Parts: sequence; C-alpha cells; structure tokens
Amino acid sequence: MLNLAYPINDIVVIDDERYEINLAYDNVLRLFDMLNDEELTDVEQIEIGIEMLLGKPLDVDLEKQEEVFFAIFKSTISKESEDNAAVDIDGNPMPIMNKEKDNKKVYSIKQDAEYIYASFYQDYGIDLFEAQGKLHWYKFQALLAGLRQDTKFKEVIEIRTMELPSGKGAAKHRKQVEEAKKAYKLNPE
Repeated sequence: MLNLAYPINDIVVIDDERYEINLAYDNVLRLFDMLNDEELTDVEQIEIGIEMLLGKPLDVDLEKQEEVFFAIFKSTISKESEDNAAVDIDGNPMPIMNKEKDNKKVYSIKQDAEYIYASFYQDYGIDLFEAQGKLHWYKFQALLAGLRQDTKFKEVIEIRTMELPSGKGAAKHRKQVEEAKKAYKLNPE
C-alpha cells in the first residue's frame, strides 16, 4: 500500500534477521504465474515463492516457511490499500474499475498485457520492459488504476463494462456494442 508520508518499506524481519523483499512488479507477476502453476506442489510453491521474494531460500522448517510466505504475501502483495484496491487470486490489481456489479472480471494482466504496456507508455512514458526489476508493485498498481480514460487499456475496459443500449432505434448501436464486446472479450483463464 502506498503511503506518501513514508518511504516504501520492503524489509521483513524473520527470527531477528532482516530480509529485503523483491516487490518489483514483474517479480510479483511471475510469482502469481508460479502460484497458478498446477504442476507445482504446495511445498514447491512455498519454497520457490520465498526464494523469489527474499532472493534466497529460507533455512527453516517447512511450517515456518509457510508461515513466513503467507505473512509476507498477505502484508505486502495482497494487502488492501485505503481505497480497497487489492489483488485477486490471479494477481490482478483490482482498482475500483476492475469488477462489474455482478463481479465479472473485466481485465486480465496477462491477456491485456499489450494494452497495459501501450497505455503506460502513452500516459507516463514508461516502458514496462525497461522498468522490470525497478518499478515497485505498489507503484505499478497505482499507475494502472490512474491511467487516463483515453488510453487503450481504459477504452477496452469501458467497452467490456458498457451497458447494451435498449429502446426504440437502438438496434444498430446495440449491434455495434455487442461486436466491440465480442472483440475484446476475455478468454477463460
């Protein structure tokens, strides 16, 4: 969570030892990919997750590793900010516009990667590939939520969440909206 009054704290203390957590946005996105990998066991996910976040394995028993991993995850990655912008189970930042009234997902970090990349470059001049390893997860979430409406990503979200026109004489416009929604529909993940 961003708090502009204080610097971002990426330090965690485990058994009196301080560790710096790697919360670069690309590392967090890879972490979500790893956590969604059904070929990995829970134990492997915990061990790999700790190594991804701390940069090295943790020399403690599995129960302690699990406790540490979930504590870090809950307090840093999935922590809700003041405006309730959390992440979902797929790792998608959830600014207020992420869900429709019926809780239907309206964007995917993976499927919308090109739109997100183009929008960050258009709006902020940030090349997300050059920002890998540098741009903090909290900053990424804030920038994603703050994209201007005229960016491709926001335009796609607007199409996906647009109400279908109804009423007399709306058939042509309704068909156009349906076609646009179909063109930008998310595939099941």
